[in-house]
Formats: sequence, structure tokens, C-alpha cells
Amino acid sequence: MTNLASDLFPHPSSEFSIDGHTLRYIDTAADAKFAGSEVEKQSDQPTFVCVHGNPTWSFYYRRIVERYGNQQRVIAVDHIGCGRSDKPSTDEFPYTMAAHRDNLIRLVDELDLKNVILIAHDWGGAIGLSAMHARRERLAGIGLLNTAAFPPPYMPQRIAACRMPVLGTPAVRGLNLFARAAVTMAMSRTKMKPDVAAGLLAPYDNWKNRVAIDRFVRDIPLSDSHPTMKTLRQLESDLPDLASLPISLIWGMKDWCFRPECLRRFEAVWPDAEVTELATTGHYVIEDSPEETLQAIDSLLSRVKERIGAA
Repeated sequence: MTNLASDLFPHPSSEFSIDGHTLRYIDTAADAKFAGSEVEKQSDQPTFVCVHGNPTWSFYYRRIVERYGNQQRVIAVDHIGCGRSDKPSTDEFPYTMAAHRDNLIRLVDELDLKNVILIAHDWGGAIGLSAMHARRERLAGIGLLNTAAFPPPYMPQRIAACRMPVLGTPAVRGLNLFARAAVTMAMSRTKMKPDVAAGLLAPYDNWKNRVAIDRFVRDIPLSDSHPTMKTLRQLESDLPDLASLPISLIWGMKDWCFRPECLRRFEAVWPDAEVTELATTGHYVIEDSPEETLQAIDSLLSRVKERIGAA
């Protein structure tokens, strides 16, 4: 697993053991490529913590690793069941938002991360925001790319089809329809290059390795009886606590999943957030509009540094 997509993502993973499972993550402070960057000596500098969604992995954040790795510490996690991390069965790991949140909290504590800039996309928004709200004293800024942090206001038909009784799981885990569709349907402005698509799909190459993709789809709550509904409602009520931080909302306005109304909900609770609307960009924001996304993150980084007094 350590050589997945090595041409485009030549970064070794660090490991963290959680309840008998190995969670792997990129850490530029432990990457020989960035050994001369002096990052470790700059304890006052912000640290990027990049949290992916479904069906991606830390590979999605390779541009952030490359752009900032020499100046800032960059952490990019692979959730349990995703990327290079272990992929236990549903009997061995619950695959709920709360479980992924708790894993991230434990990793942040283990690494003793401070001045965190959370960068999150898709399910990573809910996971990352709930984890960092629990560690509010470690959080310095937020950058969100097409995500949500509240109960879903709608269910896209393309996702609902993957939840169908009897047919849904075989389609997702057997035919890999969810991940394969994403590399085309999540782009709007541009067409994904074949090597990038192969890199995104690489960890999810058989039935066993697609367990998390299926469980993420089924963890979307549609009723109060679903355990994740309570978790999302709590997160939504916690969002105002973060409003004073530097926040950047970077949105692909052609996303059929996290549509513009999701952006408007964040704007309502965080009226001072810096908003970048990308009119022709789809769900995979940083793949579809990389330069605009990185420019917005540059601005966020500058605002965070100014706030914490880092040179």
C-alpha cells in the first residue's frame, strides 16, 4: 500500500495505531523530501491538517503538500478504511462519522499539533470540524472545500441509488460504481487526467478495500433514528463557536452534491468568512480549479499568520 500512485504522490506515510488498526497519514515533518525546510524548528508556524471525504484519500491534497511542505507542516490523513490505512471489516470498525472524528482527535493529540489550519472536503468537513471543535484551543483557521456540517438538506439521486437495498452494496463494493463515477462526475470545468483518476482509485481496487466507500454512503442520516443525525445536529449547533477564526470557503458552484445552498448555510453562521465562488468548478474543487484554490488557501494562511503573530 505504501507505493500507491507513487509517480504523482511520492510521499511516504507515517503510521498511528488505533485500537489494533493502523491509520496512515502524510506528515511533511517526517518526509525526507522536506528535511531541509526548517519546519520542525518553527513551532509558532501554522500546521495544515487536511481531511478528505468519500471516495478520496490523502492523494487529493498532494498539491497542498507540494506547495506548503517546505514552509509549513502539512498533515494529510487517510481515514480508517481509506487510502493507505487499514481496511477492517464492519465487524472490526464501526465506520461512523463519530468514529472517524474520534480517530482524528487522537491523532491531533498524539502529534500535539498547535495552530492548526483545518483544510477539509466532502465528509472531511464534518469529521474535521467536529474533531477540531473538540480541540478548539489547537485550531487557528479553517478552509472548507464543498462540504457540509449539518444534517443533509437533500439526498442527490446519484447517491441515493448507491443506498438501495440489495443492489447498493454490490454496486459500490463489487462494481466500484461510486468511486469510478466520481472521477468523471465530480469534475465540471476540466476533465480529469487518466493518471490522476488512477491515483484516486488506486486504494479501492477490490471488494474488501471498498468497505469505507460503502459505509460512508450509508452513514448519511435521513432520519432522527440514524445515529449520525445526532452527531451532525450537535456539530451544526457548535459552528458559531468557530466564527471568530480566519475562515475560507472555497466552493465549486457546479457541484451537484454540495450545492450552493450548502455554502449559503456556512455564510449565514460565519458572516466574516472569506468566500471564493468558482462558477464553473465541480465537486473535486482542487482538481478542477487548482490555482484558484491554492490562491484562496494562500490568503487564509496569511490571515492566520497575522492573527497568531507568526513571521
